[in-house]
Amino acid sequence: MQEFQTFVTHLECSYTGKTYPADQLHGLSEAGKPLLVRYDLDALGKAITKDDLNSRLPEFWRYREFLPVRRSENVVRLGELMTPILPATRIQQELGCGEILIKDEGRLPTGSFKARGLALAVAMAKELGVRRMAMPTNGNAGAALAAYCSRADIETFVFCPEDTPPVNVEEIAFQGAKTFLVNGLINDCGKIVGEGKEAMGWFDTSTLKEPYRIEGKKTMGLELAEQLDWNVPDVILYPTGGGTGLIGMWKAFNELESIRWIGSKRPRMVAVQAEGCAPIVKAFEEGTRHAEPWPDASTIASGIRVPAAIGDFLILDAVRESDGFAVAVSDASINEAHRECAVSEGILLCPEGAATLAALKQELQTGRIKSDEQVVLFNCATGLKYPMQSSHHTIDLTKPIDYDFIRES
Repeated sequence: MQEFQTFVTHLECSYTGKTYPADQLHGLSEAGKPLLVRYDLDALGKAITKDDLNSRLPEFWRYREFLPVRRSENVVRLGELMTPILPATRIQQELGCGEILIKDEGRLPTGSFKARGLALAVAMAKELGVRRMAMPTNGNAGAALAAYCSRADIETFVFCPEDTPPVNVEEIAFQGAKTFLVNGLINDCGKIVGEGKEAMGWFDTSTLKEPYRIEGKKTMGLELAEQLDWNVPDVILYPTGGGTGLIGMWKAFNELESIRWIGSKRPRMVAVQAEGCAPIVKAFEEGTRHAEPWPDASTIASGIRVPAAIGDFLILDAVRESDGFAVAVSDASINEAHRECAVSEGILLCPEGAATLAALKQELQTGRIKSDEQVVLFNCATGLKYPMQSSHHTIDLTKPIDYDFIRES
């Protein structure tokens, strides 16, 4: 058994600051708020250098000193390689704006950035002796939980809204989770998980209801800074449902500054939501720290259809502290951006990723994003999991081939 060199000191309530011991199983704090993992950053900064990272494999676990897993035997690997940053040069030229970069998280195991959070959550569950896990999901998180729990030999229960994309539901079930469709939204599924803890003896792995998915998503910030030669972009547009990744990246940038790997500059964090489900946008515009549950949530971007986020105040804090903003886009503009990126760049976004491009186009027009700013868009999953607008034609081999028709099509 190999011990990792780790620097966790304690866990901390994100709302009250109350501390909790590390190396014990925790859900929410006593205040009902997410717990954050805290580290001895002075010791961490002395223990690792940027050159040390350069000698390691280009994978998620290269950042192990920044993570809470203490024993290497508990790492659960499915090939979590660093995801590429792809320039969107043609769209950039068409919009006449600064550099547009797309961080393509669809290359991760199970095809989405949920692999980051669940790789860490499952590894820590294994380390802390959890044998049964459950979660509500709009699709990709459940797929990641199923895969990593199968790898770790942990029993899994997953609850999906009944209109979850079928490919996601099939993937979750096929990878070993006991899978249930629920005639409601993700918050309704979450109630089943929360209320079933005593009867079922499972650990509630809902977004931000355990401390470690944030730490996994934090690696997006670590990785982005490293790929940009230890700099940060001017603006990050992030598709925001539960907001774990936005919160995690903000935490990563603060930790990197504490060990003097980056300076004080921060990207302006932009939380992107859909017009049919925009509780964070409403709270941002009204100047409140908490978001009211969104009634009758509806959007084609199912991953950001989250009517109520338990980490709402953490999302809003990061957005405001960074001088960013929250913005909603229409389903029509998501569809347009989805198609445009595929045709112009050869990059197949998921609907949630397309929402960030739609938001960029919209906000260049309003002036909230300046034409000379470097912008990173997060594509959170492979577009192969989602419906695509059909534009193909057919050829009838019983008739002469009409090449004029082919040419003009």
